[in-house]
Amino acid sequence: MNGLIIDMFAGGGGASVGIEMALGRQVDIAVNHDPMAIKMHQMNHPDTLHLTEDVFTVNLAKYVKGRHVSLMWASPDCTSHSKAKGGQPRLSGLRILPWAVVKQTRAVRPDVIIMENVEEIQEWGPLDADGYPIKEKAGQDYLRFVTSMMSLGYEFDSRELVAADYGAPTTRKRWYAIFRRDGNPIVWPEPTHSRKDWVPVSSVLDFSDLGTSIFDRKKPLAEKTMKRIARGIQKFVIDDPEPYIIDEKLPFLIQYHSETSGDPRGQNVKVPLQTIDTSNRYGMVSAFLTKYYGQSVGERLDEPLGAILSGGNHYGIVSAFLMKYYGTGDNCKSIHEPLQTITTDDRFAIVSIMGEQYAIADIFLRMLKPEELKLAQGFPKDYVIDHYITGKPVTHKEQVARIGNSVVPVMAKALVAANVPYLKVGERMPNIQYHFEGKQMAFA
Repeated sequence: MNGLIIDMFAGGGGASVGIEMALGRQVDIAVNHDPMAIKMHQMNHPDTLHLTEDVFTVNLAKYVKGRHVSLMWASPDCTSHSKAKGGQPRLSGLRILPWAVVKQTRAVRPDVIIMENVEEIQEWGPLDADGYPIKEKAGQDYLRFVTSMMSLGYEFDSRELVAADYGAPTTRKRWYAIFRRDGNPIVWPEPTHSRKDWVPVSSVLDFSDLGTSIFDRKKPLAEKTMKRIARGIQKFVIDDPEPYIIDEKLPFLIQYHSETSGDPRGQNVKVPLQTIDTSNRYGMVSAFLTKYYGQSVGERLDEPLGAILSGGNHYGIVSAFLMKYYGTGDNCKSIHEPLQTITTDDRFAIVSIMGEQYAIADIFLRMLKPEELKLAQGFPKDYVIDHYITGKPVTHKEQVARIGNSVVPVMAKALVAANVPYLKVGERMPNIQYHFEGKQMAFA
């Protein structure tokens, strides 16, 4: 077999499974400080040597034992570089993790190193006394890091790539860097998908489970959640000229993040999922439809709500809900009180689809499941995330965290296949000429 393959910061195994998809072989060594992440990695990569150690202090050369290292993948923690941190101070201990790549590169000299991180890593620079980036010094540490790697004899190039362009049902955008010292060119794989044929998130969602009605809960939903749903109904159902329909239901997604300018944070299911993070921030909303035959809902503006519910659906409740959370104010106080002005305003719960009118009879909500997030991240269906190799179940929270921290496997597959195809099982290593520290070496 042609040289060792090492996955630094291996996590739950996103890069490792992508490498295996590209080369038909598991990585030889996986390093991660988190024992739970390593256990998940073990479950899916039993032939790999797993090291539950700090990436700075691990003696990687001890485990390499002088053998040739062909490829190292490194994805340092990105949370203290990401714009998702907003106005929060950064953690210097996490920001310095790329320096562990320099240290281990010196120790084992891989032919090719592929890195992944948020695009903001290119702005990596010093922090002030309060932990905030110093704008005037943005990018200084990034430049120092790249220069240090190149001083070890590596060529370097980097690009920002979107996973949806390579077939994953997520628009996750990341910085990818390639360092190589074997004299071969750095290769960037061509995208396999254009925006018009991106894989939609609907392809991985479980529409057999739509959750429960937002109106029949023992504990009412939070005010902000209700507003997100109402704005999403308006944008992705009522105002969408081509809504996604499945069995007379219109699903869409909301995000549990703050909105700006009243714009709903969410998306249609006809497009790839946006970036998945370590917390489950996506909820699936489904509007239930019934054929609408009337011209108005009530007889009089002061008609009690009960008269509107004839027929057994929740149309009046939906109308009241949409009026309150998307309308012009708190025009409805309680669903047990008269419906007030909304009875003649069809725009709040009437949808016209292909020339036919439907009433929104109910609204369901549930959070996305870890299995759905796994598939949206581009993992294969048979990748195990719900239990460890010992049989112990993985908590819901841990599953989501492993997925959110992971490399999109199809990205690892594409980059590895393009740059080290000779490592594929059955292939032969080419004759490589090295120029390192003024000396010429060769591997046949």
